[in-house]
Amino acid sequence: MTCIKQGVPFQGTAEQEAALKEAIFLLKDAKGSLMPIMQKAQEIYGYLPIEVQTMISDETDIPLEKIYGVATFYSQFALQPKGKYQVSVCLGTACYVKGSGDIFHKLEDLLGITNGECTPDGKFSLDSCRCVGACGLAPVLMVNGEVYGRLAADDVPDILAKYE
Repeated sequence: MTCIKQGVPFQGTAEQEAALKEAIFLLKDAKGSLMPIMQKAQEIYGYLPIEVQTMISDETDIPLEKIYGVATFYSQFALQPKGKYQVSVCLGTACYVKGSGDIFHKLEDLLGITNGECTPDGKFSLDSCRCVGACGLAPVLMVNGEVYGRLAADDVPDILAKYE
């Protein structure tokens, strides 16, 4: 998957489009169908780019503005693709007071991306989160769910090197 900071190119396949249209057909007549349709679309594509939102709008007659509003309101939906390695930094209180902000900034500098973005090669994406339940290990970051704790910003290059 190719992703860049601005203007992420959409690379959906005919198979993905067919799967989405089938899901919409099966779900669209049920009351409250928008959320399940959007969840299925994200399952199929991995995120909800404007092209996918437009397909949903065209197939359901739900205004694109409403779909976009739902996609941006709920944190479960991503508008940008995720990298092969999903880096998440806890910015909850316990982690933040122990330096997770510095860790996040170090990741931004090293990866050349910021919150919610993906590196141009599709290898890393960076997200902030709130409390992962590892306050005793603060500050923490996770890579694809693997927790790294009691960190300093200087530890970040070695962690990233494991995934190079």
